[in-house]
Amino acid sequence: MDGVVFCRVASWITGTRAVSLSFSDHCEPLMNADQIPELCRYLVDRCGGQGWKYVELRPREWNGGGQSQFRGNQAFCFHTLDLTQSIEHLFQGFHRDSIQRKIQRAESERVSYEAGSSEGLVDEFYGLLVMTRKRHRLVPQPRVWFRNLVTYLGAKLQIRIARKDGVAIAAILSLRHGASVVFKYGCSNEQFHNLGAMPFLFWKLIEESKSSGAEELDFGRSDCDQQGLITFKDRFGTRKESLNYFRYSRAQRATTGFGPARRLMDRFVPLVPDTLLPAAGKVLYRHMG
Repeated sequence: MDGVVFCRVASWITGTRAVSLSFSDHCEPLMNADQIPELCRYLVDRCGGQGWKYVELRPREWNGGGQSQFRGNQAFCFHTLDLTQSIEHLFQGFHRDSIQRKIQRAESERVSYEAGSSEGLVDEFYGLLVMTRKRHRLVPQPRVWFRNLVTYLGAKLQIRIARKDGVAIAAILSLRHGASVVFKYGCSNEQFHNLGAMPFLFWKLIEESKSSGAEELDFGRSDCDQQGLITFKDRFGTRKESLNYFRYSRAQRATTGFGPARRLMDRFVPLVPDTLLPAAGKVLYRHMG
């Protein structure tokens, strides 16, 4: 059966719209390219009939060809790593100073490591996530978001925690689908960045994904102005390409994301005590899909 998955986001802050797919980096239509024009015509009619502010497509492969009503709205850098190479070749493809030596530093510092999806690991992960989101002036996702991911994805979800002397210092959360593994969230305590815990965790993710038969590691999207993050992903020997979102708006204005909301968070988040940030995320995060 052909189709495409959408979420209807009803928000008094950011407007009601249909997004394929909310909180996902990409969502490819499950149909042949010659069927997409008919889908787009249907979505344009549906947008007006339902009173949606806009409809947004987030494909990985489709480039919007021939659909003048759906305009390019946002562009991101997107990184993937081919895991069909030998593990030795993968390691040799890492940047020598920024990645290889950081991994070796973590090992020499006896940074420990644990993977799973237990309640304790979720708690450690979430504590680091709140810390990281505040550093980036963003509200954190609600705690229940991750609880639901663990409940419904089961063994397809893994949290990896790096510790120094028993203290959690970095964490990543990954998802598995078929032959692909998706890096979805990463967070850390910046006081321990010199120990190389994050490159170390990615190395563990790469090793274990390859050994389980995965063929691709999806490093996810990066905003084009996040040069530090883009460079970090480049240094794992990844393939970098453009990821483009397409939007039909009833107003036909080329809006670009959540600029006003982002500026508000830049001023608001630093003023919120750490203990209240999860509550702020519970209220605000749903409006950002």
